[in-house]
Amino acid sequence: MKLAYFDCFSGASGDMILGALVDAGLPADALREELAKLNLADYSLDIQKIKKQGFAATKVDVRMTGKPGHRHLKHIVEILDKSSLSDAVRTQARAIFTRLAEAEAAAHNSTIEKVHFHEVGAVDAIVDVVGAVAGLHRLGITRVECSAIPTGHGTVKCEHGIMPVPAPGTAALLKGIPILATDEPGELTTPTGAAILTTLAQRFGPLPNMKLAAIGYGAGTREGQTRPNLLRVLISEASADGAESDEVVVLEANLDDTTPQTIGYVTDRLLEAGALDVATSAITMKKSRPGLKLSDIATPQLADALESILFVETTTFGVRRYNCRRSTLARTIDPVETRFGTIRVKVGRRAGSVVIASPEFDDCAAAARKHSAALRDVMDEARRAWHTAYAKQA
Repeated sequence: MKLAYFDCFSGASGDMILGALVDAGLPADALREELAKLNLADYSLDIQKIKKQGFAATKVDVRMTGKPGHRHLKHIVEILDKSSLSDAVRTQARAIFTRLAEAEAAAHNSTIEKVHFHEVGAVDAIVDVVGAVAGLHRLGITRVECSAIPTGHGTVKCEHGIMPVPAPGTAALLKGIPILATDEPGELTTPTGAAILTTLAQRFGPLPNMKLAAIGYGAGTREGQTRPNLLRVLISEASADGAESDEVVVLEANLDDTTPQTIGYVTDRLLEAGALDVATSAITMKKSRPGLKLSDIATPQLADALESILFVETTTFGVRRYNCRRSTLARTIDPVETRFGTIRVKVGRRAGSVVIASPEFDDCAAAARKHSAALRDVMDEARRAWHTAYAKQA
């Protein structure tokens, strides 16, 4: 697995993502080669090394040579479908723009078909999205992770006037994603940047265990007042067999006097605090009392914090702790387009070969409810769509 971790200490935008990838080793010619597959005119790409408040970084600017255009989602999809991009790049780019359309529709009480893209429908936004997806593929990235995202504060001027930060569309995109309060005024994270990262990233949180192979800094346009306007990407080396292996801590507590409601609450608390997994199993305790064993798996860095939750929120007087080494399949998330909407498919690989491709249950369940369809039909169609778009590249 080759991992890219986006460290958004000063937010994120489409051009910052492109700049970070180029700075981390994506050849500029390779980026231009991928973007040429869009067959878009009226723009040029300006890539240069700069310094932002003393730090070296790469700045990528999309220079418009024609009149900016505003598009509906169907127009962007037509551009992607007529391009010579790979199926995987085209599918992920389409998923990002669909997510953008859904966020804008929610913000304006409209539908994705009626959403009229303004800032994110112009050529520069299309270049940012496709460039980011294609750049990650050219770098061989199989997994994307991201830090919590700072949004800034104050107001921003957009097509509909002065709006609070984060703007409504950006806020909708960040729903369910950890965000950070900062003292930096202005818009730190743009809708395009938010859409790219929330579509592609499979985890949001602290820096994972990784062996660094490359680091890149992408510069934004604005000048930061309290921090340099940069986005950092950290790229790990690929493992030899395409599988993951890491050290984890298992925490266990036996409980015989705790209500089911409490167990549900504690499970949520542990997962929200970063537990990798939480499980319960029925056991028989002393005095022949039926009880349960509450177990959670944690990274070593979070073990103490999760142990504290067990002591504070349960009746246990002791928590067992032991270290384990776990092996997992190298995982990626591939979004696919179906008649039920965009469905994410979790793909597991070992030794470079696909072992399993499983549609995300929550996506399928939501789509089944929305379209009054059978869950199995949604899942079957997602599997077929994945095999059509990705299997030949697996």
